[in-house]
Amino acid sequence: MSGCGKTTVTLGLMACLAKRGLNVAPFKVGPDFIDPGHHTSITGVASRNLDGWMLSKSYNVNNFFKHTQSADIAIVEGVMGLFDGYDGKSEAGSTAQLAKWIGLPVILVVDAKSMARSAAALVQGFERFDPDLTYAGVLFNNIGSSRHLEYLKEALKDNVTMPCLGGILHNKEILIPERHLGLVTQQDHPFGGEKIDLFANIIEDSLDVDAFLNHLPELETPEKKPESQRYPVSPKVKIGLPMDNAFCFYYADNLDILTEQGAELVCFSPINDAYLPDDLDGLYLGGGYPELFAKQLFKNAGLRKQIGEKSVQGMPIYGECGGFMYLCRELRDTKGKLFPMAGCFPFVTSMFTRLKSLGYREITFTKDTVIGKRGQTVRGHEFHYSELTEYSENVETVYQVSPRKGIKITKEGYMVNHTLGSYNHLHFGSCPEVGKQFVESCLQYKQERK
Repeated sequence: MSGCGKTTVTLGLMACLAKRGLNVAPFKVGPDFIDPGHHTSITGVASRNLDGWMLSKSYNVNNFFKHTQSADIAIVEGVMGLFDGYDGKSEAGSTAQLAKWIGLPVILVVDAKSMARSAAALVQGFERFDPDLTYAGVLFNNIGSSRHLEYLKEALKDNVTMPCLGGILHNKEILIPERHLGLVTQQDHPFGGEKIDLFANIIEDSLDVDAFLNHLPELETPEKKPESQRYPVSPKVKIGLPMDNAFCFYYADNLDILTEQGAELVCFSPINDAYLPDDLDGLYLGGGYPELFAKQLFKNAGLRKQIGEKSVQGMPIYGECGGFMYLCRELRDTKGKLFPMAGCFPFVTSMFTRLKSLGYREITFTKDTVIGKRGQTVRGHEFHYSELTEYSENVETVYQVSPRKGIKITKEGYMVNHTLGSYNHLHFGSCPEVGKQFVESCLQYKQERK
């Protein structure tokens, strides 16, 4: 359930099993960037997103088994509540959907603070809601004492089938700070060795890990049709990738798809680096928190100017959400202060204290762009507290955005020269041609410069 402590339990399990010497493959259900960053910091392995709405069943299943081939165990953190997803009528995009697609047992995490016998009714409801779902058991979080856990176990007896895996005592030391887009990122709140050990020890103390592991199923990799031998693609182009405290929201699959298509990804920091890396053929600016580092980004005037010049010169530049905000003329914070940004788009983005947009989006390209051709569709999501407050009608729009049935289709996706920006975070796995097209656009720019 949302807010029950899923991420804390997930990180604890990952830390515990990694400490035992197991190779852990981490995953996250849903369009999230922050939790996967913490997974990666604990396991040392890139965490992958699974999503039943943005991505097809075959893509999700293949992605899961592709990245578990050398793992001893896979841990998938759910999204929101177990059955929550795209809407209230279907299981699309939910954790339950992914669990059934792949054949994974679910650990139901319940916040048991101030709860006793009512816990049985809650767990029973989850257990009965979808008989096709398999449970590894229920784990109670925020219990007050060992006696509290006994009350909970007594309540479950004869009322539910799933076992009680244990209970985690309320502990302020394992809380992860939050802010307006969720938890604080791994870049701003890195876990040291002591914190990781704390996570691991809490899991060891809270459940019988050996018994838990012995009852988990072994999943067999689905048989695949023989494929022609594939050879590594030599890098054709160099694409700059902002990666620092301000910009860190990237799907690992997006980066893999670009690399597989022949891109060499070169990281740099818009906060700290005075110049772009040498010989770039394109820029991919992901999301993050530019509003929290607006002053530092503003002060790095040389890099801002250089990106603006590259845009005028026709370099393929793609920015989404926070990256799009950085590409605009100015960013206004919640106090009304303006900070000049890269100036590729003649827009002002303004921060608000309330959520401005949240949800899945399907994008149809209405014109050819640096990442997609007219008529192609790609799926993604929006989640932001800012919006355009100064806008120019002269800027071309190239997206037709469809949020969901019954909601008006809107135009977005702004293009100036070969610079494309939008609030939408796109998952290239929903349309692999997007990654291919971006690399080809960068290659064309590279050849034209010679």
